[in-house]
This record gives sequence, structure tokens and C-alpha cells, in this order.
Amino acid sequence: MIYKRGKFYWTKFQHQGRMIYKSTGQTSRTKARQVEARLRSELAMGNFGILTPRSVPTLSEFIKDRFEPWCTGRFPATSKTWHSWYRPGLRSIESFSPLSGRLITEITSEHVDGFAAHLSAKGLQPASVNAQLRVLRSALHKAKQWGVLSIVANIAMVPGEKHRERVLTTEEESRYLAKTSPLLNDVATVLIDTGMRPEECFRMCWEHINWTGGRYGTVLVTHGKTESARRIIPLTPRASAILQARWGLASKSEEGWVWSAPTKSGHIEPSSLKKQHTKALCLSKVRPFVLYTLRHTMLTRLGESGCDVWTLARIAGHSNIRISQRYVHPSAAHIDQSVNGRELTGTGDKTGDSRQIPELPRETTLTATPSVSTSKMVGSAGLEPATSCL
Repeated sequence: MIYKRGKFYWTKFQHQGRMIYKSTGQTSRTKARQVEARLRSELAMGNFGILTPRSVPTLSEFIKDRFEPWCTGRFPATSKTWHSWYRPGLRSIESFSPLSGRLITEITSEHVDGFAAHLSAKGLQPASVNAQLRVLRSALHKAKQWGVLSIVANIAMVPGEKHRERVLTTEEESRYLAKTSPLLNDVATVLIDTGMRPEECFRMCWEHINWTGGRYGTVLVTHGKTESARRIIPLTPRASAILQARWGLASKSEEGWVWSAPTKSGHIEPSSLKKQHTKALCLSKVRPFVLYTLRHTMLTRLGESGCDVWTLARIAGHSNIRISQRYVHPSAAHIDQSVNGRELTGTGDKTGDSRQIPELPRETTLTATPSVSTSKMVGSAGLEPATSCL
């Protein structure tokens, strides 16, 4: 196989069970194939000295020397993606020697399943096991992209993963907001009115808010969990009023954090609201939930209002509409209304929908041929005019 890597063409083929990777030093595909043919011929005659020995790293060595430096370069050490996802996943992989001590080219689905079974035996829930399996999958796919691997073992997720389905009712929302502190009240209201992820809300800057955009203003989300996270979200009257009030207190600054705080990042973090949230739950006697539930609540209400899934995915910042389905949890009352409130009848009786199927005028008849459908107007005498109405 000939493929281009940078400026030159490389060859890749299997010889005596060993994958051979070698640069041809050619920029022409035709000449590269000639070099590959000579290389195969030399190997067939037993001239192995033409190959530069290539050491294959273990999974632990690949993670330590290449993958982890790439992660820390792309995701800051203070980011949630690194601190809550990549870092614990990589540490768990490295601590399981039957997998991390194996040559990366020898890893099979059996070894991956053994790692998953080990995590499950430690008492981890399916969601936690799958999170670490996704980190492993990311590392192996990056190894293939960098030419270390030719084939990535199939990594099957553990079944039984539970997704968040908690949605606040309007009554619970009112009780909760009535017992929150001023800061938490503003943040929670913006979250439930925009559907942003909490970390996206925490990173809002004044330069990302356009007061003249949309009907009540818009906010630009510059980055987030995926590439689709970059989007413009319209503000509701309530969210716009809260942000404008804070903007006035900030002397109408043109830049800076909306939720500034004396933290290392300069803005509020989940730990900044943890105690306030716990206290509000206790005082309001609302069944416990996390701030991320407010995002589910907004998207669920949006779905119940009749919003199509494509628009919902755009507002939520999802890369795939299948992900949006996890955030829509119709209530039992809404399901019942959808099923029983849409009975259509053609008689227009009072027990069903009053809409009727429109009838064609009496003087109009429809005729059709296999290739052309025409409508001919018939006069009162029953004679067809010479011209057809196509």
C-alpha cells in the first residue's frame, strides 16, 4: 500500500507476519511504487539489513511519551475535559498492567473486555466504565492516526449505562429559585432559559453578548464539548434582563467575564456554587438535582413545544441529532395529549377534530396518464375545451 505522509510517499505492507512501514523518499506515486517493488524483492531474498528496526511501544509508553503530552497541549490542565475525563481515564488504564504493559500492536478486543471486567469488578457503574473505555478508544485511534497502529481493536461499551432523565416542573423551578442566593438565582435562570452547559455559562464574556441580535439579544458560545458547541443562542426576556442588570453593575464593560470570581480561572467554577445549591435544595424541599438538570429541563420543554429535532440539536450544540434524543423526556401528560389529542375525522363532529378533508369543486375532475397528470375544465354543457390546465 502506498500512501502520502507529508511531502513523501510511504509504503506499508505485511512481510512474514510483520507490518513494514518505510518512507520511499519519493514525491511521485509512480516512483514510490517502483521503490516498494524493489523493497519487496530485497526482503524476499533475505536482505533484512535494508530495514531500520522499528520499536513498538507498550500502551503505557505510548500514553506517557506521546498521547498524554498531546492531551495536555490541547486541553489545559485546568479544563474540565482533562481534569474530569482524560486524566482519571489514563491513570486507570496505566494502573491495569495486563493492558498497559502489552505492546500496543498486540492489544485485542479480548484485552479490552478484560479491562472493562476489571473496572466493573471494582464496583464502577457502567457509565464510569464506558467513560474510561472511551479514553482508551481515543488513545488507540490516535495511535493509528500517527502510524503506530494499522488496526484498532473493537471496543464495545458496557450495557446498562443510565442517562440523566431528571426534569424540573415549573412548580419545582419556582420553589428552587425562590430560595437561591442572588448569584445562583441569576446563573440558574440563565441556564434554564438558554440550555447552555454549565461550563459554557461560566465562561461567558461580555464581548460574546450582542444586545441588538435577535429579539432580546444573543450570546455566542465560542467553544465547548464538541466542534458543534460553537453556536449563537437567543436570549429570553428574563435572561436578557438578568444579564443587562449585571452588565450595568460592571460599568457596561466591553470585555471580561460575566461571572467573574476570585478563582484561578477568573470566573465562577462548579465549586463556587456547590454549597449555595445544596442550601437552596434543602430550603425549597425540591428533590435533589444537579445544575446540568436545568439544561435537560430547557431542552425537554423545547421539544414538547413542537421544536423540530434539527433546531433542537443546533440550540443544544449537539453534533448528532441522536444525542438530542437523550435530552428530551416528554412527560406522561404530554404523551397522552399527543396520542389522544390528534384524532382526525372527516365528518367534523364535535368529538373529534373539526378539520375536514377539502372537496374539489363540482365542475373539476381529475384525469391522469402514466406519464402526465392533467386537470381538464368541463363546462356546463359537458364539453371539454381544447386547452388543458397542466
